[in-house]
Formats: sequence, C-alpha cells, structure tokens
Amino acid sequence: MVNLVLVEPEIPMNTGNVARTCAATGSVLHLIRPLGFDISDRAVKRAGLDYWHLVDLRVYDNLDDFFLKNGDANIWLATTKAPRAYCEAEFTDGTYILLGKETAGLPEFLREKYRDRCIRLPMVSEARSLNLANSAAVLCYEALRQQGFPNLKQAGEMSSIAKTD
Repeated sequence: MVNLVLVEPEIPMNTGNVARTCAATGSVLHLIRPLGFDISDRAVKRAGLDYWHLVDLRVYDNLDDFFLKNGDANIWLATTKAPRAYCEAEFTDGTYILLGKETAGLPEFLREKYRDRCIRLPMVSEARSLNLANSAAVLCYEALRQQGFPNLKQAGEMSSIAKTD
C-alpha cells in the first residue's frame, strides 16, 4: 500500500486528480490542513469524477496531528530541492510520500529534519517544478512498481484476445 500525503494543498483540481490516482491504485490519500478549499467543493469532486467513493481519505488538523497518528517511519519527502532522484528511494509496503503545497512546497524545517528522506523528480534546470498531481502519480506508480503492483489488475481485456496476423 502507498500513502500519498498532501501537505496544505491549495488547488482543488490537483487534489481531485491525486484522489483519482489513489482510487485507481488503492492508495490512501492523506490531507493535512489548512486546505486551500473545502473538500466537499464541486471542483474537487469534478476532478475525481465518480471515484470519490473509492478513496480512502484521511484528514489531519496539522503536521503534528499527522505524525502523532502515523509516526515518521517509512516516509519520503518529494521536493525539487532534494539531492537525489526518486528512483534511488526504496518504497516498501506502507510508504508515506509527502508532497507540499503548490506555491511553496514542503516546509523547510521538515526538509531539514528528514534530509536523507528527500527525493526529487529529475527535470531540466529551466523548469521550476512538475504539477503536484503529476508528481504524485509518478511517485505512486514507482512505489507500486517496486512492490510488484500489489492488488492491481495486471492486464487489460486485450490480453485475452488471440493475436491474428
């Protein structure tokens, strides 16, 4: 299982898209307040389409509340400031991947405290960052790949159709 943790997300469409990734992968979505929107807002639900009933959603008042309830073992922090690439991380069952708010990323004190757990997505130097929802999807699927895609459908309907040449 993968846990995607959005720390103070600001854009409802991004959160909705991350929720859809969680729904499609069986991952848990953790939201840490303050949120830049109401999670019952139509925009968030529209981004998640009809998948919200499939999302295991957990909401926390702040970072202290999150760490009190989940601890800090098995966490990875996604930040453009990280010294190493995400593919160097070892994602195990129950991994928590923390992603910061769209305008500021993760707080500096958190990055410093967990410096050895900070990872980044490689990109050209001219790019500031990748979209939050895209970053979450890349990291989620890498974590799932490393675990062998547990409990996920491994083949589509075309796999049962005989090849004809």
